[in-house]
Amino acid sequence: MALVTQRREKSAAIITFANPPRGYMNAAQVAELAKLIEEIELDASVRTVIFTGGVPGVFVRHYDVGDILEAAGAVRKSGLDGAALMEAGKRGNPISQLFDKIDGLNIPTIAAINGYCQGGGFEFALCCDIRIAEEGDYRIGLPETNIGIFPGAGGTQRLPRVIGEAKALELILKGETLPPQEAAEAGLVHEFVPMGGALSRALEIAENFAAKMPRALAEAKQLVKGAARGPLSEGCAEERGRFSRLLLEDDEALRLMQDFQNGTQEINKA
Repeated sequence: MALVTQRREKSAAIITFANPPRGYMNAAQVAELAKLIEEIELDASVRTVIFTGGVPGVFVRHYDVGDILEAAGAVRKSGLDGAALMEAGKRGNPISQLFDKIDGLNIPTIAAINGYCQGGGFEFALCCDIRIAEEGDYRIGLPETNIGIFPGAGGTQRLPRVIGEAKALELILKGETLPPQEAAEAGLVHEFVPMGGALSRALEIAENFAAKMPRALAEAKQLVKGAARGPLSEGCAEERGRFSRLLLEDDEALRLMQDFQNGTQEINKA
C-alpha cells in the first residue's frame, strides 16, 4: 500500500501520510513523498500543498526508531571515523534533501496537524510555512533526548528560528512535548482549531493563497526565509554529522532506542 496519498481540492494538493498502525515516518515513505513532490513541482495548477495525517490520531508520530537503529548499525560497519561522518553530514541524505525541498518550495505549504506530531514528524512540520493544530489528545514537539539521541533532521536548527533559542533549548533538552493548545501558545504552531478542523482551515488558507499572484508569494516566501536563515545549511550539516557520530559512538543511546523498540522505554515524559 502507498505510504503517502494525494488528492486535489481546487488548487490545493492534499498529501496524506498513511503508515499504519503507528504512523511512523520511514525511509520508504520519504522516498515516496520525494517522488510526489517532484511531480507537484512540475504542475503549475497546484498553488498550495497541504500535508495531513491518515492514521487516526496521528499526523506523523515520529521517525521510525527501528530505521535509526539500522542506520546506527550501518554507521558502525562503515569504517568511517568521526571526522569522516562530519564531512558526510555536509552532503546530506534522503531525509534532509526532502525536508530542504519542502522548506524551499516556491508554493506555500501547510501542515494540517490532526494528531501526534513528534520527532521527525515535527521536524517535517517545521519545514512547512503554516502549521495548524486541531484539538485532541496528542503531543507536538521533539522528545528525542528521552531515548538518548537528539533531533537529527533539522529540529535543532529550525525550532530556534521559530520560537527563539531560549524556549527551543528548554523543550529540546527536556525532551518535552506539548498538547496542541499549548503548542500554539508557545508558537510551535500558528493556529489551534477545534477537533476535526485542521484540514478545513488549511483549505481556507489555501483559497486565500490561490487569490494571489504565484510569483509574489514565491518571491516573498524566499525572501522571508532567506532573511531568517543565515547559515541554516551549515547548521543542519553540523547536526547531521553529529547525529551520525552519536550513532557511532554512544552505546547508551542505542540501548535506550532498543528499549523503546522493545516497549520498555517511554518517549513521552513529563
